[in-house]
Amino acid sequence: MEESPFAIPSSKLVMWLFIISDACTFGAMLFAYGYLRNSAADWPQVFESASIWNSLLMTFILVTSSLTVLFAVKAAQSEDRAGAFRWTMITAAGGILFTLLHIREWLSLIGQGARLFQNPWGSPMFGAAFFSITGLHMAHVVGGVVALIVVGMSYRAGRYAARHIEIWALYWHFVDLVWMFVVPLVYLLNMKR
Repeated sequence: MEESPFAIPSSKLVMWLFIISDACTFGAMLFAYGYLRNSAADWPQVFESASIWNSLLMTFILVTSSLTVLFAVKAAQSEDRAGAFRWTMITAAGGILFTLLHIREWLSLIGQGARLFQNPWGSPMFGAAFFSITGLHMAHVVGGVVALIVVGMSYRAGRYAARHIEIWALYWHFVDLVWMFVVPLVYLLNMKR
């Protein structure tokens, strides 16, 4: 096991440092989003009930995947390689489904005229803020899916230890937590009334 002066494995320490830096990035983006939203006289209320239900379905998928990755960690800690692999792949499948639903959401908005620096409903900054925040989050989900697949397969083959699944589970929980801030700020506050 790698040693660090902080009484935790170096790989876990690195993941925590990455999560902290990423939390600062997402926090700054969400703060900027709130500032832009409150500063614009014509901030759009673009999301209809179908988009809200889609975002809630995506939320349900991520919350469920937090449970499945927890099951993967528990299986790995019990040295159940097949179980850990199965739960890791189920978690990755949830991430893929989330990404597909998110792409559908993007395509719907693009089809309605929304772009990175323009939109037909009001402030052009809406597109920049929405696509930047949700795009960065989606990139994190995709990266997490790839990592979970690699770690799950490597653990099953005996090349990785249980701690590797635990480390990537931390990342996955972080990605899920970020989404819990994105939904109310980006979706629910921009719902058509």
